Amino acid sequence: MKGMAKKLTLVTGGAGLIGSQIIEDLNASGNSDILVVDHLGTSDKWKNLGRNLFYDYLEKDEFESKLISNPQLFDDISEIFHLGACSATTEKDASYLIRNNFLYTKTLAHFAVAKQIPFLYASSAATYGDGEFGYDDEAPIQNLKPLNMYGYSKQLFDLYAIKTGLIQNITGIKYFNVFGYGEAHKGDMRSLVLKGYEQIKSTGKLKLFKSYKSEYRDGEQKRDFLYVKDASKISIYLLAEKKLGLYNLGRGLAETWNHLASALFSAMGRETNIEYTDMPEELKGKYQYYTCAKMDKLKKAGYPFGFTNLEDAVSEYVNLLKKD
Repeated sequence: MKGMAKKLTLVTGGAGLIGSQIIEDLNASGNSDILVVDHLGTSDKWKNLGRNLFYDYLEKDEFESKLISNPQLFDDISEIFHLGACSATTEKDASYLIRNNFLYTKTLAHFAVAKQIPFLYASSAATYGDGEFGYDDEAPIQNLKPLNMYGYSKQLFDLYAIKTGLIQNITGIKYFNVFGYGEAHKGDMRSLVLKGYEQIKSTGKLKLFKSYKSEYRDGEQKRDFLYVKDASKISIYLLAEKKLGLYNLGRGLAETWNHLASALFSAMGRETNIEYTDMPEELKGKYQYYTCAKMDKLKKAGYPFGFTNLEDAVSEYVNLLKKD
């Protein structure tokens, strides 16, 4: 990389859902001088690379090794979107999550700050746990209690960035429930829109979890759903405008799974047909019943565009899936 006249945008997790959309949007603005880093493995994630233009690709382990041993190789990097992580909320290997989500982010953040390179990283709404302390990105985060190890690995870096002062020089994004084209490789972590689209095509119905809390009816658990195209545009804006600190990224609107299901059936031209099934025992106690991002901080940051409403986002996504 070193020695080139051009400056490169680094996108880790660039074959993932949000990363591939960011690259697509960067391409649309005329930027294809992009170094993509990811771990492709045996999934179909590689298909997300094929839809975009970029300068070079490195596997995550090779990149990390070179970054640690010979960081000057990457002197041409001018900005960093660090989206690479294990995002499986059911991952049980805590050591793997620490290495992949915490230590790797520390290494890359310190590199960026030392080189004065704008750095944006993916935190997660999973850090808020069951919402006992709210969903406020302007409140102290020390008391937050994530419900799973994935959320805790993200919380660890948020805390580290605050304690060391790194957060004053970088941008962290607490993404809420992001969905959209480019998530087919995610297995069980795919959004309900994609899972539901496949279920409805094959069976004519959609399965949702029953509620085991009396205050919520079946399918009335709520999430702050965010279309991936909005997640990308806002992320690019925050990095370009050097808006530093931790930011929530949702819509500030909690909507039910039943509402999402209705939008999906409508987009597919089908009658709503929902089957409620028991929640697996291993998810009880780790399942968020309600998420809703407090979005005042983003508004103060001057983001000038709105958000795609749920029905329009689902409709557009379904039309893209029909073309596959």
